[in-house]
Amino acid sequence: MKYVSDMVDNDDPPECPTLAGAAFTEYSAELHRYLARRLAHPEDANDLAQETFLRLIRVERPERIRRPVAYLFSIAAHLIREFRLREDREHEHVTFDSETLEQAEETVPTAGNEEPGYRLNLEQQLVRGLLKLPRTQRAVLLLVKRDGLSHEEAARALNLSVHTIERYVVEATARMAQMGWDR
Repeated sequence: MKYVSDMVDNDDPPECPTLAGAAFTEYSAELHRYLARRLAHPEDANDLAQETFLRLIRVERPERIRRPVAYLFSIAAHLIREFRLREDREHEHVTFDSETLEQAEETVPTAGNEEPGYRLNLEQQLVRGLLKLPRTQRAVLLLVKRDGLSHEEAARALNLSVHTIERYVVEATARMAQMGWDR
């Protein structure tokens, strides 16, 4: 395995002030393909490619990089690892069963003509359930279900991709359906 230190030269070769620009021009498509093949959701490749080039731009002494392509792809590999670790921490895996969700929706009583105490209890359970969701999922679910925003509007409001909004709605709805509800 190559390490970043193996790709950096301690001697001072000629300056390379446009390393990031040249790398972007020449390798952006290849880097994007590399990232897309290694991510569960290829649409995340754009964000990671952008972060890869940002980190390359931040290199204090780019003239010391002997093998720019290897260095660029090692940055990308580290970002993939960081991204996967963050994803694992943020998202527990939720199994989504649409039939179970439909059954849960049918069995959850409506709050129409019920007594006020019952409605209050149901509201308190709903709040407790929402608080058990990860913060971003809770925000997405409230924007889409309570506030009636479209997935595109919620994505703009939270600065997330539409795909992420769709995934969070499904995951949050599934989690809420799995919670025990007192009737």
